[in-house]
Amino acid sequence: MAANKTTKVGLNLRNPDYYLNRELSWLSFDERILGEAKDKTIPLFERLKFLSIVSSNLDEFYMVRVASLKDMVDAGYTKKDIAGMTPKQQLAAISVRTHELVASQYSTYNRTLIPALTEVGLTVVRSHEELTEKEGAFVDEYFEENIYPVLTPMAVDSSRPFPLIRNKSLNIGALVKRKGDKKTETEFATVQVPGVLNRVVPIPCESGKKIIFLEEVIERNISKLFLNYDIICASPFRIMRNADLSIDEDEAEDLLKEIEKQVKRRQWGKAIRLEVQDSIPKKLLKILTEELQIEDEDIFKIDGTVDLTVFMKVYGLEGFEEHKNGKFNPIPVSDINPEEDIFASIRKKDILMHHPYESFEPVVNFIKEAAKDEDVLAIKQTLYRVSGNSPIIAALAEAAENGKQVSVLVELKARFDEENNIVWARKLEKAGCHVIYGLVGLKTHSKITLVVRREEDGIRRYVHLATGNYNDATAKLYTDLGLFTCNEAIGEDATAVFNMLSGYSEPEGWNKLSLAPLWMKDKFLALIKRETEYAVNGEEGRIIAKMNSLCDQDIIMALYEASNAGVKIDLIVRGICCLKVGIPGLSENITVHSIVGNFLEHSRIYYFRNGGNEEYYLSSADWMPRNLERRVEILFPVEAPDLTARLWHILDCELKDNLKAYFLMPDGTYSKIDRRGKVIFGSQDAFCEEAKEKFKASVKDVKNTRVFVPETKPSEG
Repeated sequence: MAANKTTKVGLNLRNPDYYLNRELSWLSFDERILGEAKDKTIPLFERLKFLSIVSSNLDEFYMVRVASLKDMVDAGYTKKDIAGMTPKQQLAAISVRTHELVASQYSTYNRTLIPALTEVGLTVVRSHEELTEKEGAFVDEYFEENIYPVLTPMAVDSSRPFPLIRNKSLNIGALVKRKGDKKTETEFATVQVPGVLNRVVPIPCESGKKIIFLEEVIERNISKLFLNYDIICASPFRIMRNADLSIDEDEAEDLLKEIEKQVKRRQWGKAIRLEVQDSIPKKLLKILTEELQIEDEDIFKIDGTVDLTVFMKVYGLEGFEEHKNGKFNPIPVSDINPEEDIFASIRKKDILMHHPYESFEPVVNFIKEAAKDEDVLAIKQTLYRVSGNSPIIAALAEAAENGKQVSVLVELKARFDEENNIVWARKLEKAGCHVIYGLVGLKTHSKITLVVRREEDGIRRYVHLATGNYNDATAKLYTDLGLFTCNEAIGEDATAVFNMLSGYSEPEGWNKLSLAPLWMKDKFLALIKRETEYAVNGEEGRIIAKMNSLCDQDIIMALYEASNAGVKIDLIVRGICCLKVGIPGLSENITVHSIVGNFLEHSRIYYFRNGGNEEYYLSSADWMPRNLERRVEILFPVEAPDLTARLWHILDCELKDNLKAYFLMPDGTYSKIDRRGKVIFGSQDAFCEEAKEKFKASVKDVKNTRVFVPETKPSEG
């Protein structure tokens, strides 16, 4: 069901002027992250993290999004996106924006963060030429003992072609000339900065701490790698390659082996971005650009350290705790009684968990207990991204070894986690699990676990549904929601989901769950249309939707129609948002908030007033074409009054946030509101404080612990 093309006042809803370009919107998100790195009210080392995250995001953006656009241009693809831009036009605009973003990033690094680090006692040596004689001696000895044995210098001449430079690797390029030979031309040589060594090298000093980066140590000693040559010049460089895998699933005889093969090729994809220091000699740069076939617009000449993701390592240095946020420890889930098995707690009531404020341990324990419980007959689970040493994988393997029927869908096509997932899939198969490698043409992004248990009154199905991955590591960093239930209708639907994934046809009807790509999009469009009809009939229409990204045109057109009819719409969109606010007669009733805080906002919550019979849904899906049309996703309702009250509270706090929230402006930019004269409120801080208070209350008197129920509905302004 698609939204109408025009509104009742005749506006063409497909007008490109009504949309923001997806890629430029993503860069706006990076600009908001950089805004946190610039914010002097944030602890210094937290600002370093945000600076690092910008670089990490740009890496993925180029490897996937820019690479895809370049492939389109090479293929002669000229179709315009919803904002009216061809791939070539998008690349041109991206180049301008990314160069501006990187320039701003390094300005923040040089002018603000490096001096601030010096003030608090951490000196970052930006060039090996700054070292004192004593420090130089230490660094040279460190090189001889710890670095030299690991390095592989590579020269280029008639017998040795230009080497393959690995994707994302940091390298030092040099121009060298054979000693004593005045006739020969200079030659190119390079050495890769080894990723197996710590890039942050501490230097002994009398007070505070002093560090130098590994590449500077290598550059200082590079002559020791080319003993028969004079070093004319040397400079670090880093390249980004096309990492978007191209897999013909219909032709692949073995999907696992095909993906494994393609992942290896990722290291050698076409070079699409080159980072160099702005001091690099012209001749050295010319060799790199010609050999790597890099376009001028994809060369980033920077004033400082190449690859600022290193500052995530700097963040981990000991001794600067007063310049970091205090560590937050998730509290136990109060609705789960540690004195009884988890199944008993779920039988009493549906349980909603808000991570990372509440612990992810119950989810891990759910699988662990099921693996050991003699009454559990079967465990079925979808896995998209899991941690490096996943306790869930270990529990599933144990369950299979204990004779349970264990079925696991491991999504091999989870970008940049393909290798991990191949390892897990093989481990689970070896343990006796039935492993499914996803569906042809679709990614399985849904988060669902089904435990089938034999009890006195018959078979009972226990289900966990979530907005986030089964990853115990990221569950401490991402905000997500999870639901435990043994609701019979949801249990039947969960069985149907796994039967579909393992190869059976879908059932004739469903009870509670909505699936993509089957009919979730139609469900959302119907829910939006229902609010529109309420407004047209003079009743209150209200939509609140929280997600990571919004770029599906049909959904946006439906929201425009709803706004035009008078529906009040508040959107909490962390990243990409292609919708425009403030268009007269079209989107004046829509607000867009983006919260960039200490935790990564990842939960998806969808609220519809429904004439007073309010409906709340959680989902693994964003409002994006890929989620709604090309992935297996699940939308599930939350119906218990105490749980919906908690969802109200979450939405209310996020709509009140004036500390970490950025607001989309009619011109497509984002800004924070003027807080002068206002009470400053941060939703993440509030959730942390509430969790602490809740835990204190539970320690005092476990019996008196209550779920927080707000007295008011989410803010209207």
